Amino acid sequence: MTRISALALALCALSIGQAQAGEHVVTQKGKAFSTKKITVQQGDSVRFVNDDPFAHNIFSLSDVKSFDLGSYGQGQSKAVVMDKAGTVDVECAVHPDMKMTVEVRK
Repeated sequence: MTRISALALALCALSIGQAQAGEHVVTQKGKAFSTKKITVQQGDSVRFVNDDPFAHNIFSLSDVKSFDLGSYGQGQSKAVVMDKAGTVDVECAVHPDMKMTVEVRK
């Protein structure tokens, strides 16, 4: 195998590893998240699925990841990519008692 072929194979393997980010699902039912804390890898996404018969609006004001998914109803879901390592505090703008933490690791 030539040196260029070996380098090309190594670059291919590296790009395949980076393309395999995970998706984690957190459901919302009974005005609560299905978990209080999850740990994900940097680059993974968290999908929030609304199983309640009313709307939720999931957001975070954390320095690590600030987002607002907007209002969405039963049977709908929205996802956010966790692209920086650290702690992300997540809340629902409609139901202030709904809180959880996403720990993002490198």
